[in-house]
Amino acid sequence: MPMLELGSEQLHYELIEGDLRKPLLVFLHEGLGCIRMWKEFPERLCAVTGCAGLVYERQGYGQSSPQPAQRSIHYLHQFALVELPAVMEHLAPGREHIVVGHSDGGSIALIYAAGRPQGLRGVLTAAAHVFVEDMTIEGIQTVLAAHSAGKMRALARYHGGKAEQVFSSWADTWLAPWFRQWNIEYLLPAIACPLLAMQGSEDHYGSGAQLDAIERGTPGARQLLLPGCGHSPHVEQRDATLQAMAAFINPLAG
Repeated sequence: MPMLELGSEQLHYELIEGDLRKPLLVFLHEGLGCIRMWKEFPERLCAVTGCAGLVYERQGYGQSSPQPAQRSIHYLHQFALVELPAVMEHLAPGREHIVVGHSDGGSIALIYAAGRPQGLRGVLTAAAHVFVEDMTIEGIQTVLAAHSAGKMRALARYHGGKAEQVFSSWADTWLAPWFRQWNIEYLLPAIACPLLAMQGSEDHYGSGAQLDAIERGTPGARQLLLPGCGHSPHVEQRDATLQAMAAFINPLAG
């Protein structure tokens, strides 16, 4: 199992083979996610674009090192501006790349892109948040009730002994009164690369207002709302998501 050493931190990652002349696809998982929860989607997207891929688990998730402390309102910025650049520096230094982020991973992708990192050719987001909606809180409260009733035991299959911390860190942060004002719309105008923001019309964590804000705030951004799809387009509407993402990536990959 490949592990990246970053000081005292270890991050589990996997590489997917592809054409080294094309940009590397970097996959950023959701707030309860890990490599395995992407299922076969990264491999399929790399196959249809010819690109190589990098999938990794952020600190606190999957097989990576446990989360060291309580989260702050800046936790997504920490992943985007500290951890992700370190991962790229060690595993793909100087490599042109396209970031593919789901949910929390999508928000991280936007924050990362706003820093205008060298080599970033494009950003794809699915179900990214740029602000907290009432329905976001309601959706998390519903999942919290299911967790309290013992219906979220499957997380242990993906995160082992860290499962409870993964869930509580996510739920406690997003439900905290001090997180209600979290908003990253201010940084969207700084994004200089092409961007496609996707979301399901039936996403119980966010409305189309998220897509509207991303498109309105980001120069040249495009949005795609998938009818009848929930929070995980790459699982619920895999083929449509593959087609849309490949159509975005292929012109950038040359």
